[in-house]
Formats: sequence, structure tokens, C-alpha cells
Amino acid sequence: MKEFAILISDKNRNVRSFLRREMEAQGYKVLTANTARDTMELIYQPILIDLVILDPELPDAEEMSIIKSLNNRIPSLPVVVHSFSQDCVKHISDLSTVHFVEKKGSSIEHLIKVVSALLDKSVSE
Repeated sequence: MKEFAILISDKNRNVRSFLRREMEAQGYKVLTANTARDTMELIYQPILIDLVILDPELPDAEEMSIIKSLNNRIPSLPVVVHSFSQDCVKHISDLSTVHFVEKKGSSIEHLIKVVSALLDKSVSE
């Protein structure tokens, strides 16, 4: 079975640590970033990223620009927008690789299911 690499980009250190722990417990290799710049640098590294979990409110980017930059770099890369507001994904409905999971107390189970389904789908394609 393939070991998937996930990039978690979130401005909040505690959220990054929590998501890293949860995703590593699922068997994923996890990289983290806290800025849009770090996110894009990791995307351009030789390490193949299979999926990005993204807080679009990174301190050094507009939410739409980081999502579009990721899609321009790797159009087939699944991006899970993990945010309190779904407003940013309403404007990018034309990007089929972008999915939304609301940040709330019980969202981790749903986030894990979405990530797993997207990665399973990518293997079967």
C-alpha cells in the first residue's frame, strides 16, 4: 500500500500539531506549513504531496490566491479547505479538486473520512 504524503497548512500551531497527530495515526506522512510561502515552497520540493489540508486564512496570502496557486502548480492535487467559513470555496466551484470541511469541535472524524476518500479515489484513477 502506498504511503501518502499530506501537507497541512494552518496558521495556528495547535491546529497543525493536532491535525498532524491525527493524520499520522491514520498512517499518513505529514508535512506542515504556517504560511502561504512555506506551503508553496513545499509544493515545489521533490517530495510528492498527495493532498493538502489548507486553512485559507494564512497570514501572507489572500485565501483565493493560495488555492488558485496550488491548483495552477498541480491541477490534480486534492485540496481540503479546512475553515470556519465556506465563503472562499463558493467562489471556486470550478475547481473540482477543492473540497470543504468546516472547522468545529467534531470535524476531525469528517476530515479523516474526506481525506481517506480523496486519496482512495486518487489511487483508483
